Formats: sequence, C-alpha cells, structure tokens
Amino acid sequence: MLYILTQHFQQWLDDVGLFRVVQVFTQVEFRAVAAALVSFALVLLAGPRTIAWLTRRKIGDNPETYVKELNEKNESKRGTPTMGGILIVGAILVTILLFCDFVWSRYVHLAIVTLLWLAAVGSFDDWLKLNAARRGPGTREGLYAWEKLLFQFGLGVLVSWMLWRLNSASGSPAAVSLNLPFQRTYEPETRTAAELAVLNPAVITLGLVAFTAIGAFVIALFSNAVNLTDGLDGLSAGTVTIAALVMIVLCFVASNQTAAGFLMVPYVPGGKELMVIAGAMVGACLGFLWFNAHPASVFMGDTGSLALGGLLAYLAVAIRADVLLLVLGGVFLLEAGSVMLQVGFFKISGGKRIFRCAPIHHHFQMGGLVETKVTIRLWIGAGLLALLTLALLKLR
Repeated sequence: MLYILTQHFQQWLDDVGLFRVVQVFTQVEFRAVAAALVSFALVLLAGPRTIAWLTRRKIGDNPETYVKELNEKNESKRGTPTMGGILIVGAILVTILLFCDFVWSRYVHLAIVTLLWLAAVGSFDDWLKLNAARRGPGTREGLYAWEKLLFQFGLGVLVSWMLWRLNSASGSPAAVSLNLPFQRTYEPETRTAAELAVLNPAVITLGLVAFTAIGAFVIALFSNAVNLTDGLDGLSAGTVTIAALVMIVLCFVASNQTAAGFLMVPYVPGGKELMVIAGAMVGACLGFLWFNAHPASVFMGDTGSLALGGLLAYLAVAIRADVLLLVLGGVFLLEAGSVMLQVGFFKISGGKRIFRCAPIHHHFQMGGLVETKVTIRLWIGAGLLALLTLALLKLR
C-alpha cells in the first residue's frame, strides 16, 4: 500500500516537495529491510494476545511418538498452544500489502496464493488433529499423506505453470533454464532461447512440462520438509530465517541485470518484488522465534510450517534458484530424508529402524543431547549451508 500510494501520488508529492522524503518506498532494497522490521514488530505486538486466545480456545499441542522415552521428555510441552503459524502468515500477508506492488506484479499475486493456500491446508490439518485429541480414538487424526500431497502438488503445478509463462515473457531466455551450480547460465547478448543454446550449449532451457514438473516437486518437497523440521522449540523458525536471509540476496542478484550478468546466473526482471517477500519472512520468523524459543510459549503447527516451506520454494523456483535451494535447505532435506529412510527401511526389514526416532532431530535427542543443543547445532549447519550457497553464486 505504501509503495502503491507513493507511486500513484509521485507527481503531487514532487510538486509539494515531499517526494524526496518518501522516495525510499520506491526502492526495493529499502522495502525489503522495512518489510523485515515491520513483520517482526507485527508478530511481537500480536503474539501475546494470539497466544492467550489460542490458550483460551484450548488449541494445545499433544506431542506423541512411538518412543516412550521421547514422549516422557516432551511431557512438559503437552497443552502448549499450536497453530501459531497464523501469526507468521498474517504478518507476512500484511507486510506484502504494505510494501509490495500487489496491484501489478504477478509474482506477488502468486506468492500470496502460495502463502494462503498452504496456510489453509495446514490449518485444516491442525484442526483435524486437535479435534482428534479432544474426541479420542476413532476420530480422524489430520489429513492423510496423499491428501496433503494432492493439495501441495496441485498448487505447485498451478504456480509453476504461471511462472513459466511469466519468465518466458520476461525477455530473458535464461529465466526458464535449469540453473546448475558451476554453470555459466546467463548470456547478456542473447535475445532468444535459440541464441542462448548456440552461444552457451551447456544451458538447459526448460519447456513448460519440465519447468512445471520441477517446480511442483520443489514446492511440495520443501513444504513437507519444513513441516517435518518443526519438531523442536525454535528449530523451524531459526532455519527458515537463515534461508530467507540468503533468499533476499538471491532475489536481488536475479532481478538486477548487472549483478546477474556479473555472476552469470539467470536474469529474472520481475523478481525484484520477491526481495520484499523474503524480507517479510525473515521478520515474521524472528518475531515468532521470540515466543517459540525454548521453552516455547507457542508452536507454529502445520499452519505455519507448510506455508513457510512452500513460500520459500516458490521464491526459489521463480528466480531459478531451485537447485541452489537443495543446498540452502540442506537441513530441511536431512529431516525429510531421515523420515523417508526410516519408514522405507522399517517396511523392507520387517520392523527394524535406522534411527532411534525420526525426524533426525529426535534421533539426536534420544542420543542424549539436550533439545537446545540439537536446535543450535542444526542452526549452525543451516548457517554453513547458507555460506556455501552464496559461494556457489560466484563459482561458475
């Protein structure tokens, strides 16, 4: 809204001498920083009342695993308010409306759709789990895995199809390419995909089907991966904060023709507004971490984790950093991979397990590490992967 108003009344503001005061709202770098600060403040201000409301409504978590010892460790968390993701989603949405070009930018429209779609799926899943905890055995305990995947892949297909159309029309043929590490993807003298293929034959230009398939897979994967990471106080909020900080840099590089040319990555002209959304994610997650740090006063639930993972993946797909996201989001993939390995090996071996408990953060807990140490060490891992991601930008 502030960006839209500044743009709309630019001439009048200039005539009365006020434009130089508010012109910072036209600068995307300032808006990204402002989005982080405002979303942080929104969560901080709304947090106490929201937590109190969730408590009054008895919207509490009931952590339960197949490991008795772990259940005993988590006994103190029983009844802690969940669905706190409404704080994160609400803050990001309000901040987008304040600082983004939500009228003309299709990239912003798709980000809002991704955020609200996955938040709705997560909220329904949380509600089913809470309803089951209240009514007891025989009540459905959340969405089935195939139902979640259906909604996630459905969103991924829709969003990725639209992104392919937007990126194809951007005038940058590399905007629909497969951006691989160590590969020089961007060629400033090209005008078409055919010219790009001649001048840089190593670049893989994606058609509609391939682009959509990869995008849908990445969005569904990270939506679930962040959801599985959300098992310890502060773990998801902290790791998403680190990833979103790097995503601000990646969005800046991709949307700046000079920077994209220098680092030889795909140039995506419309991606500049996505910096603001990544900034909003940073602020909202930091604000939530204020309440979610050990011992947590509130959990984000599927409402927040599904939305954050999907939105992070959407940003990566839009700016052609989906392969880099596999490095940046390595902690999320470690968590998701541990679950898949555990379940697969359990079925194949007839009841044996690789880990003491999955996701892997519980395996570390069961090994004797205290919760805060597991969380901080995974944060450190996320930070190192963030540095590696930034290094891979230059290694072409």
